[in-house]
Amino acid sequence: MSASLNRVVPLNRVCTMAGVARSSVYFSRRAEVCEFPPARMRRAGKRWLGDDDLVVHIRRVLGASPFLGEGYRKVWAKLRFDGIRTSRCRVMRLMREHNLRAPTDFGGPKGPRSHDGTIIPPAPDMRWGTDLTGTWTTKDGNVSVMLTVDHHTAEILGIHAAKRASRWEALEPVRQAVRRCYGAIRKNVAVGLELRHDHGSQYMSLHFQQEIEFLGIKSSPSFVRAPEGNGCVERAIRTLKEQLLWVKTFDTVEELRRALLEWAELYNERWMIQRHGYSSPAQRRREYYAATEQRAA
Repeated sequence: MSASLNRVVPLNRVCTMAGVARSSVYFSRRAEVCEFPPARMRRAGKRWLGDDDLVVHIRRVLGASPFLGEGYRKVWAKLRFDGIRTSRCRVMRLMREHNLRAPTDFGGPKGPRSHDGTIIPPAPDMRWGTDLTGTWTTKDGNVSVMLTVDHHTAEILGIHAAKRASRWEALEPVRQAVRRCYGAIRKNVAVGLELRHDHGSQYMSLHFQQEIEFLGIKSSPSFVRAPEGNGCVERAIRTLKEQLLWVKTFDTVEELRRALLEWAELYNERWMIQRHGYSSPAQRRREYYAATEQRAA
């Protein structure tokens, strides 16, 4: 109200004369008259957690997990499974502020891609991947670890450790996977299956190629100097190193072999895969075949 004009003056003119923004006036008015009731802290009948309380639940989830270095996406998914609703961005922010994020290594600069990136088939047992890595034992020294992974479910179907990474030892996780998925080792038991591998001497040897041909498996070597073509087993090897090989020390090859078999079962049943909706590899296989049987019925 203007005292000299005895009438109402627009707020725009008053703010121009006072040198303040209209938004500041609106904000001050709202701050004076608005009192947020306790009901605002409830959403869908559940208590809305503050940052401090949510960090406590995040630490609880990380402490209860049998795996190390899980990222914010899996923490967010586990919170949802426990009935705590929040956003992934908020979980990422809190984990970053409290130094709870998983370590990340982006590596060096990447060259041009040699493939289109489509390495995941639409169903299980259509393409497997096999590869090997190395570790160290206190009594037996350097040891090779070989494994076979399903590209669709990300299951570890076979895993083996040996002092010498020969072509016969490299076949052991493949044989384990065939017995696990097809029941027996016999001619043409796995017709229609592809086996993705690199150009290592074990996998390109005549004995290895003849053995998988006997089983009915088609050899599918990845592109030269393009490990992403065998990315499913490479990712499983990274998880194996982060969760077992870099965490525990083993004395002998036999001790390592038993630990690998136990860890593979734990991984298959409890490791969460984002592209599977945060379900485990074994759960993804069961869900796929259950849906197939339902459609057939």
